Amino acid sequence: MPGSVVLVGGDPGVGKSTLLMQVADSVASQDGSRGSVLYVSGEESLPQIGMRARRLGLDPRGLRFSAETDLEAVVATVEASPPNVLVVDSIQSVYEPALESAHGSVSQMRECTLRLHRLAKERNVAALLIGHVTKEGAIAGPRVVEHLVDAVLYLEGERLQTYRLLRSVKNRFGATSEVGVFEMRDAGLAEVENPSAVFLADRVENASGSAVFVTAEGTRPMLVEVQALVARTTLAMPRRMTSGIDQNRVLLIAAVLSKRVGVAFHAFDIHINVVGGLRIEETGADLATALAMVSSFKDRALSPRMVAIGEIGLAGELRAVGRMDVRLREAARLGFQQALLPSGAQARMEPVAGIEVAEAATVREAVALAGLQ
Repeated sequence: MPGSVVLVGGDPGVGKSTLLMQVADSVASQDGSRGSVLYVSGEESLPQIGMRARRLGLDPRGLRFSAETDLEAVVATVEASPPNVLVVDSIQSVYEPALESAHGSVSQMRECTLRLHRLAKERNVAALLIGHVTKEGAIAGPRVVEHLVDAVLYLEGERLQTYRLLRSVKNRFGATSEVGVFEMRDAGLAEVENPSAVFLADRVENASGSAVFVTAEGTRPMLVEVQALVARTTLAMPRRMTSGIDQNRVLLIAAVLSKRVGVAFHAFDIHINVVGGLRIEETGADLATALAMVSSFKDRALSPRMVAIGEIGLAGELRAVGRMDVRLREAARLGFQQALLPSGAQARMEPVAGIEVAEAATVREAVALAGLQ
């Protein structure tokens, strides 16, 4: 969007610079005019930028590069020859000489973002700013400038994993529910057209502790595997470790299973993993997580062609989540034949051909219907 300011945040090394380098090259090649994109890097020299562009298979001759940290110099370059797109890598690296505070401080980041925001609006330039995030999301992170920009995107993913998710958490020009799925390759980030098939490609069927859930990320449903390992502990305090799902949510599910289903986890370690480095935020994964935990506890596998969707309440009741028909159509497309849902969910959605629906009012009923009683 001309005149917009977009902040792209994420952990160091997750691929923000790679993504925006590819975006800059794509915009420059579509515009067909040399110099339509100005890429300002405060973290790399010009030879390093050129080497990275060529390593990604891009044509750096269509871009204008600047290895600059002085904000006044960046503003002067843009005003002398306004580009269509300005990329600043990163907002922590540029500084306003008039301020005495250190580079990357809160005051520097706010002032630099305000100047670039005003410049983008006055010159009708689309500005893309990269911001690093710490574990606390403070000082070095972009949260101190989120309210100043038009859109905020977060690139998520484990550095040792190949998959990345690009989420929108603020967007003045559209929805914030969309998500992009990418795979990190030698030549940069590549689009994953069918994430469900990719995340289930290495799944071991008939293995205990494995359940499949359909998450709805924006308009794109994705099937993900939730794995659980419940093993007897030798420690006084059993471990509760999670990857890709909120640990507090797992503790709540374990407490409900202990109270309402009679599965005693007090002498067992619980390890939960969402395959592929994804992170699930919605509570619709509660039922799949619970079934995976009971499956591992009893060492009994779930049906390999079943998906489980539903939120678990403290009384052990199951609650429906949104867009059930979209989720089930994606499951049926990938060959799944059964779905375990909360009671009443089927009546509130369009019928889906090729998939048999079983409904349960409580998590105890769901455990029985899944053959784990």
